[in-house]
Amino acid sequence: MSAEILSIPRTALHNQVTHRLRQMLVENQIAPGAKLNERALCEALSISRTPLREAIKALAAEGLVELLPNRGAVAVALTEADVRNTFEVMAGLESQSGMLAAQRITDGELNEIRALHLEMMAAHVRRDLSTYYRLNAVIHRAINAAAKNPVLSATYEQVNARLQALRFRSNQDEDKWNNAMAEHTQMIDALQARDAQALRDVLLKHLENKRDVVIAQLQAQQPSASATATTKHKRKA
Repeated sequence: MSAEILSIPRTALHNQVTHRLRQMLVENQIAPGAKLNERALCEALSISRTPLREAIKALAAEGLVELLPNRGAVAVALTEADVRNTFEVMAGLESQSGMLAAQRITDGELNEIRALHLEMMAAHVRRDLSTYYRLNAVIHRAINAAAKNPVLSATYEQVNARLQALRFRSNQDEDKWNNAMAEHTQMIDALQARDAQALRDVLLKHLENKRDVVIAQLQAQQPSASATATTKHKRKA
């Protein structure tokens, strides 16, 4: 956890600590399965344990952190089954919100999303993954909000919290990132045309591609994990 972290002002401390800790988890500064070292985090953020623990509880509710009895908090590490199940639910939510957004979006909302898309394209050209991801998340939420269904939006936010870190890591492959950028351009074209079916289809394709990348990454990590376990077993023997 050697990332550049600035001291956080006392104003809205809880929200800012939660945001910063969420960012660290999403961007893999705290690896999946790693324990959250309260002392180190307090020193890095220049805060006491109280606001940190409040932030950890908030992120546990989002599904990014797991609270273990007598062990403290650890960054959630999703299994392949978790990934498949969560992406399956998200596919239904995003496709539905996309269809509704294409029918209900206002000109003002569309212009805002197009402006965000242009900013995201610039981040992609600069290979600024952190900024790209932040704008990407804002765009997906804006499309969801344009559906104008608060129940759908609330459910989306709850499920999406589990996928934030996985979405970020899925863009670390150059070809996959370029493909994701192209799919976002297709989303904007479908929104502008108010083509509900086209937007639904590209959102589903976008999520399926993300899911496949994430599962491939998990499967690639399994042999090394198995090798580590075997090595430890041999040492004990």
